[in-house]
Amino acid sequence: MATVLSVSGSPSVSSRTAKLLRHLDTRLAAQGHEVIPLDVRTIPAEALLGADFQHPAVVEAAGLFARADGVVIATPVYKAAYSGVLKALLDLLPQYALAGKTVLPLVTGGSTAHVLALDYALRPVLNSMGAAHIVQGWFTLDKDITTGRDGSVTVAPGSAEALAQVVDQFSAALGRRHLLAATG
Repeated sequence: MATVLSVSGSPSVSSRTAKLLRHLDTRLAAQGHEVIPLDVRTIPAEALLGADFQHPAVVEAAGLFARADGVVIATPVYKAAYSGVLKALLDLLPQYALAGKTVLPLVTGGSTAHVLALDYALRPVLNSMGAAHIVQGWFTLDKDITTGRDGSVTVAPGSAEALAQVVDQFSAALGRRHLLAATG
């Protein structure tokens, strides 16, 4: 079907955001999509903070964006916005790195006071990067995401249902774009 780049914008190794995203990747893969995970925290800090456009890790990340039909971007909320490490990566990508792509924004945070970060901080940046279609995103409370010792992820029922719905909408939008491109 389509190639999906699944981007975790969390700087933390033990991030609930990243674990939730990888949990959702399995749903997308089960729907027939090729899912490529990218944890921004694995890109060397000196490349991100030094704006090294030519660093191999930055070049590779830009290539993954170019290759993808769709992009899922997940970030925790920091200071009422998306993470700085995600911002650093987005700043190093070409201006229209999302042109022609379907994008699903996902945000996690400690309280519902942060829900507006999705529409007022993240969505405008994704739009400015030329996203063809930004599907309805979703905000998930940190407390609704639990991880087991085995690495399993459990999402509280109300959030799980809403996340499944937005992921399915993203998948359907990807399918429509992929079909249109094929019949073109």
